[in-house]
Amino acid sequence: MAGQNPNHPEKGTTISVEPIRKIKDVNLIKTMLKDKPRDYALFITGVNTNLRASDILNIKVHQVHGAKPGDELTLNEIKTKKPRRINLNKAVIDAIQPLLKHMRDNGTLELDGPLFRGQRGNTLSVPSLSRLVKKWCQDANLKGNFASHSLRKTWGYHQRVTFGVGLPELMVCFNHSSQRQTLDYLCIQPEEIKSVYENEL
Repeated sequence: MAGQNPNHPEKGTTISVEPIRKIKDVNLIKTMLKDKPRDYALFITGVNTNLRASDILNIKVHQVHGAKPGDELTLNEIKTKKPRRINLNKAVIDAIQPLLKHMRDNGTLELDGPLFRGQRGNTLSVPSLSRLVKKWCQDANLKGNFASHSLRKTWGYHQRVTFGVGLPELMVCFNHSSQRQTLDYLCIQPEEIKSVYENEL
């Protein structure tokens, strides 16, 4: 149905996807994907940046070839058409290297080509990534609704819950207009509110 795309809950849809809330589940999926260079790099890039799935899949090889931790990646967002600059951390760089080697070894490394390819060598699609994310989460026995957008939400969720990043900073990262919007988006408001009611006088 129109207006019910689980990959884009920020568009006011009625179906929302969830973040992967537990670090142990993130680590389990990382372990499961370790021998699959493309999928591993996709997952690591997704949960270590707040890029939308469409923007991750639009990354070209030349944008990350030779990159080092802390290097800046500049791209034009598919949704907003605006330029976006992020810094790539060590986890992303380390995950991309085996993928580049795999592509080099099988003769598919093209500097102007997509970093994340489908089976036919073309750019992987967002629906295909959603199917992959669903499968990864099912294989990890996670309960809930997961899709490609879960990767971006996982980044934000753990910035807040695990690393203690403030809501004002996350509002800027997600271009939200209020702290409530950010909490709702990251599916953590119920937990925040619950903690308030647990305070004893």
